[in-house]
Amino acid sequence: MAYIQSTKKDPGCVFCVAPEQADGPENLVLFRSSLAYVILNRFPYTSGHLMVVPYLHTNTLDGLDPAGRAEIMELTNLALKIIHDVYQPQGFNLGFNIGSAGGAGIAEHIHMHIVPRWNGDTNFMSTLSMTRVLPEALEDSYLRLKAAWDNLKK
Repeated sequence: MAYIQSTKKDPGCVFCVAPEQADGPENLVLFRSSLAYVILNRFPYTSGHLMVVPYLHTNTLDGLDPAGRAEIMELTNLALKIIHDVYQPQGFNLGFNIGSAGGAGIAEHIHMHIVPRWNGDTNFMSTLSMTRVLPEALEDSYLRLKAAWDNLKK
C-alpha cells in the first residue's frame, strides 16, 4: 500500500532512474544485462508481471540497434522460463505498448511487458470495478523471482 499512497514522485523517466539505484524490493530490478534490464511492474496486472527495459531512453523499437532489440528478446525468453518455474501460469501476454494511443503508461521509454496468465484470472473485480486483486504482495513476488534469477546464473 505504501507505493499507492506515496506522494513522492521520482524526477525524470522512471525507467532511466531505476537502474541508477541498488537492486532490491525498493526499485524492483531483478536482473541486469549489458543493454537492458528486467524489472517487476510496480502496478502489475497479475503477480509476476515483469518488464524488459532497454537502458537507452527511446520511445520506438527502431530507436534501438539490432543488438538492443535482440537482447530484449533474449531477456524476455529467460523471463518466460523463470515465471513459468515460479508461478506455473497457463499462458502469457507479451507486448510493447507503443505511444499513448497504444496504451503506454510511460510512452517515452519503450519496454516489453511479460504478463503471466491463468484460466479464469479475469473475474468480476476487474470486469465490473476496474480493480485488480493480486494474491501476493509485490515484495514477495520480488523475492521469489529474484531467487529464481540468481539460481539461473549458477
